[in-house]
Amino acid sequence: MGDNVLVLHVLGARPNFVKAAPVVRALGELGVRQGIIHTGQHYDALMSDVFFADLGLPDPVANLGVGSGSHARQTAALLVGLEDTFQEHDPDLVVVYGDVNSTLAAILVCAKLGIKTAHVEAGLRSFDRSMPEEVNRVVTDSLSDLLFATSPDALSHLAAEGVPASKVHLVGNPMIDSLFSALPSLDPAPVVARLGLPERYAVATLHRPANVDTPEAARELVSAVLDVARQIPLVVPIHPRGRTRLAEAGLVDGPSVRVVDPLGYVDFLSLVRGAALVVTDSGGVQEETTMLGVPCLTVRPNTERPVTITHGTNRLVTPALLPAAAEKALADGAVTPSGELPPLWDGAAGPRIARVISAWLKGDNLSPAAQGARSE
Repeated sequence: MGDNVLVLHVLGARPNFVKAAPVVRALGELGVRQGIIHTGQHYDALMSDVFFADLGLPDPVANLGVGSGSHARQTAALLVGLEDTFQEHDPDLVVVYGDVNSTLAAILVCAKLGIKTAHVEAGLRSFDRSMPEEVNRVVTDSLSDLLFATSPDALSHLAAEGVPASKVHLVGNPMIDSLFSALPSLDPAPVVARLGLPERYAVATLHRPANVDTPEAARELVSAVLDVARQIPLVVPIHPRGRTRLAEAGLVDGPSVRVVDPLGYVDFLSLVRGAALVVTDSGGVQEETTMLGVPCLTVRPNTERPVTITHGTNRLVTPALLPAAAEKALADGAVTPSGELPPLWDGAAGPRIARVISAWLKGDNLSPAAQGARSE
């Protein structure tokens, strides 16, 4: 490929921005021409604009503004918008991130148009096909040309699914790059003061469909969360799609529960850094609490990030077990991640990914895994 190659990054939701920022920055330092396609899957300023600013991302070359909707409607709008955009810009490589619908749509469009693709955060598996994200992960990995894995377990999953080792690169976790970059500016005090929180508080983030999309599940979860709030004041930043359902299930903005709009990247991580406990069903928060040494209770039956349990501060709980688990975590206090941190979670994943992409664009498509296999 010539010097004028173009790499496009498809970003649709907050976690995508956090993962992409170190890759975009590192590719820029290598002189690679690139652009961001913002699909608008998270469509309000609090959900996206502030993240671009906090993470130093350049303005997107296209903003599709697809908004929310059912999986079918949202994915259909993404397919149409991304096809038009890719045909207009004619990229040499499209990089997708994580497991959101924007990622799935981009990988399908590229497969049909014959555009090469790379998937950052490949190989994560919950082994629960009832999760829409799990379907997105499996399909994306099966169609990607370059697969960037954040942890060794991801390598095993990809190998078991028959993905050639030559496509796969263990690079570490770019979310941790962003966290390391932000660390000096993560000060809980201003956010705590602005939100009117006491010195000791907990944070909850709840949005998974299995937890909030049916009245029964939402009521069970809210009941457990209110039990936690009786132990410690709780602040709950809520995505717009979940606010109404959780309110209907009894989550009220009262003396012990502070419901707030979604926060920017730096503000949210500052809040987490100062928290005595985090309750979540998010993937990324499990990783961030692991690095910050904050106790984390994940209200899910499984996780695609088991390294946060074996190496970190995370524990899986059911809603029924959440109050007792919170009581224990609060009594135990701050925790130190057990053993060493996950391999290559060192703040240099973005440059590793950029070097592989740059070499691949120049025609060197042999991964370290493949080199090892050939030398045996």
